Amino acid sequence: MKLKCLIVDDEPPAHKVLENYINKLDTLELAGNCYNAIEAINEIHQGNIDLVFLDINMPELTGIEMLQTLQDPPIIVLTTAYSEFALDGFELGVTDYLLKPIRFNRFLKSINRALDLSQKNSGDAKEHEKASNEEDFFFVKVDGVQHKIWFTDILYIQSKGNFVQLHLGDKKMLTAETLSNMDKKLSPHGFLRVHKSYVINARKVKSIQGNQLEIEGMKVPIGNSYKQVVLSKIGL
Repeated sequence: MKLKCLIVDDEPPAHKVLENYINKLDTLELAGNCYNAIEAINEIHQGNIDLVFLDINMPELTGIEMLQTLQDPPIIVLTTAYSEFALDGFELGVTDYLLKPIRFNRFLKSINRALDLSQKNSGDAKEHEKASNEEDFFFVKVDGVQHKIWFTDILYIQSKGNFVQLHLGDKKMLTAETLSNMDKKLSPHGFLRVHKSYVINARKVKSIQGNQLEIEGMKVPIGNSYKQVVLSKIGL
């Protein structure tokens, strides 16, 4: 596996450092150099970039502001001399945060994270493709009756002791099932565990504020241990 890399930084010396590191690794390929966020957005929209090394402090549009414009960004590694922006970056789903001057051993650690994420994303894509070729509904048993449930009708699923409750917009259904089993059954179809008690239909998410998701006007909590994965998966 080779990751096609884009360097985005307004300072040429920073490009030289990263180019040197990229050229040392067979798993990386330099695909381009951009010196401002506008150039980078145009390059990313062409769809041939796997990994972006993104500076934060740039003229016109900062790296953080650029990330906020991207609906489905590639793997992002922030590069900056200022550590105070780390939290903003992770809330936007970045994979890592490299402080300048960047040491090669720290760069390698970041690349290992990016490769692991790329392999996972590739596996998820294969599962999604497999799922898309299968049925887009399943059955749940309620009061002895098997009910057909379309995946697209589900907003989220909530654990209720030995049962789970399916929230289907204008109605709810309670069935004897564990949330873990429901998660395994639905995760290939665009569903995501966001809390020990909740699985959501990721396509139904309207917004994220703090530790809450908004789905059709309803608030669903995000567990602290799930938050980074949730933000990276949903890409908001």
